[in-house]
Amino acid sequence: MPDPSGLLSTIGLPILLIVLFYFMILRPQQKRAKEHQAMITNVKRGDMIELSSGLVGKVVRVEDKEVGVEIAQGVTVKVVKSMIGVVRTKGEPAPANDAKS
Repeated sequence: MPDPSGLLSTIGLPILLIVLFYFMILRPQQKRAKEHQAMITNVKRGDMIELSSGLVGKVVRVEDKEVGVEIAQGVTVKVVKSMIGVVRTKGEPAPANDAKS
């Protein structure tokens, strides 16, 4: 007959490590991914953003998967939304593809 305390430590320790791994690493990562997705979904024209590459600009156009970012006066680049790292300042509420005033 196997020793019950030995069996418990043989099975219990790996299960405890898996649970600890989930709560220390996977769960916070999933939370950050969900927050990032919500931030990307709520980007609108006029927002100042910072891309994951460090480039900073103002959103001038919003499409389904891309945004138009003005990085200098008269210089606009198309950027994939998932590359947005941070929304620095929120712009005034405006429909996404209105003509500039």
